[in-house]
Amino acid sequence: MNIIVHGGAGSPPEEPPERQAVIDEAAEAGVATDSVTDAVCAAVAVLESDPRFNAGVGGTVQSDGIIRTDAGLMTDDRAVGAVSSMPGVEHAVDAARVVKEETPHILVSGVHAVDLADEFGVETEVDLWTDRRREQWRELDSRPDPTDKREQLDWLREQFGGSDTVGAVARNQDRIAAATSTGGRWLALAGRVGDVPQVGAGFYATRAGGASATGAGEDIARVTLARRAVDHLEMGRTASDAADLAMEEFADLTGSTAGIIVADNKGEIGEAFNSEAMQTAVAEE
Repeated sequence: MNIIVHGGAGSPPEEPPERQAVIDEAAEAGVATDSVTDAVCAAVAVLESDPRFNAGVGGTVQSDGIIRTDAGLMTDDRAVGAVSSMPGVEHAVDAARVVKEETPHILVSGVHAVDLADEFGVETEVDLWTDRRREQWRELDSRPDPTDKREQLDWLREQFGGSDTVGAVARNQDRIAAATSTGGRWLALAGRVGDVPQVGAGFYATRAGGASATGAGEDIARVTLARRAVDHLEMGRTASDAADLAMEEFADLTGSTAGIIVADNKGEIGEAFNSEAMQTAVAEE
């Protein structure tokens, strides 16, 4: 078993040594499991529980003052599960696993995803707010009339930001899994769905390998960044080259910032980013 984990691509983080220690812990939690699905879920869950990362507890706030979580999970046999727009769910990756393993569907959203997660033992009604997020929300200078949608959208365009997610890719012999989880982007329109739960955008896996992306979600979705990286693996490129090429293509097409981690079926790993920082960790059994 080997695994690579990322804590998001964006501006240089506060407390980088402390964040790195948590990412290292996440990688070790993943590599200690028995299957690739267990590995990525265990790794991502560690980051979802730490408020330093934009996933689970401490996720960003949407325009209506609610924190909602998204996640996606895929294995090399093209089995997929994803969830979006879930209030009160810390471990979105576990909810995505429920969709993958217990339903005939790929993506379930909103309160229906929350109810499904609850039915299969994923904790719901979790307080995802942290002191930092409450302070950021209180410090907003002004808020538009919520009944005036156009005014609200103009305001959101000025406020909308942030791009962090967390993710992991694991390989064990001939099995591959990739997972990504997020709290979204700061002050996104309530109900916004970014790249993370979209197959091929925030996450992707085939027999050749897997990838997890992080960054400007709308642009990642437009160019299906994770699938681009895996496509390069399928053409015989190394994991390192696949990550670099996918990021070069992404930057050329969008002019935006992102990062990606990749693991191939030979056990090689790669990573690339064009943001100011992306912290990662690798662990091997």
